[in-house]
Amino acid sequence: MACVRVVIHGRVQGVWFRGWTVEEARARGLNGWVRNRRDGTVEALFQGADPAVASMIEACRQGPPAARVIELEEFPGEETPSAGFHQRPSTSSKTHI
Repeated sequence: MACVRVVIHGRVQGVWFRGWTVEEARARGLNGWVRNRRDGTVEALFQGADPAVASMIEACRQGPPAARVIELEEFPGEETPSAGFHQRPSTSSKTHI
């Protein structure tokens, strides 16, 4: 099992990135969440089988059709998400990483 948190930079808000991420993650059987951040990025936590997490991260490098991903940062996941994949409310802090 892998658990990875990602922060996605570029044109990723207002282009259905979160909804797309929920659909793609659920299709891969992943647990976790996705949310917009105040700084204009999207943050997500993916937990599941190593190949499914790797596949999801690669998919996020492109995102949905209207997105333009410039950079994707990966960090070790430091929480155990609840079962399923969900959209979380946007963060209220610019400094949360």
